[in-house]
Amino acid sequence: MKKVACEIEGGTPIEVTASRLVIAGWAGRDSVEVEHHIRELEAIGVRRPSTVPCFYEVTPELLTTAESIEVIGAHSSGEVEVVLIQTEADGLLVGLGSDHTDRKVEGYDVAVSKQMCAKPLGRALWRYSEVAAHWDALIARSWRIDSTGERIRYQEGTLARLMHPEPLIWRAFGAMSMIPETVLFCGTQPVLGPLTPAVAYVLELHDPILGRSLWHRYSVDALAHTE
Repeated sequence: MKKVACEIEGGTPIEVTASRLVIAGWAGRDSVEVEHHIRELEAIGVRRPSTVPCFYEVTPELLTTAESIEVIGAHSSGEVEVVLIQTEADGLLVGLGSDHTDRKVEGYDVAVSKQMCAKPLGRALWRYSEVAAHWDALIARSWRIDSTGERIRYQEGTLARLMHPEPLIWRAFGAMSMIPETVLFCGTQPVLGPLTPAVAYVLELHDPILGRSLWHRYSVDALAHTE
């Protein structure tokens, strides 16, 4: 079980308790885009999945709102994801995170790679009820920051490209809703170019209907690693 301090937009503090942390993979609605993402990963040695979407349960201890994470070596990368958080008192909440993954380990075991890195989560959250009616209009973006400090657009797309929360939850858990203290990372957007490590990532979930955004920035501290 992991507890992290967050805030529902508008200033309401909340302590998120995560007893289950599940990562969805290959969760696109368009089979062509899913195939594109599979080929991105095949290009770095990742075997294609037997079924899509896939779900990987990892330890909740990986969840973090810290502004930096530590990784082994220089072969990991992040990817922007919408995060669904089921709470007891506040219902279903929406957050912004990164399924930061060790790409070297991913080449031989995807499930193990998901356990190798912390999973960043922004502190600010929205209530799902506020965005459910225009979910597909939400835009997820990320930027990678290279060693010179340059910010480079890395991903961008509407949530219409990914499975809607309700069928995704059903596929993951076989139920219409998640039990409290469950956290679900909902899949990512294709990258603009190759999968690339970076010294930091900036994430945004933009709501063009209500004119607001969730933001999170985290840096990546690559620890020295020798064979």
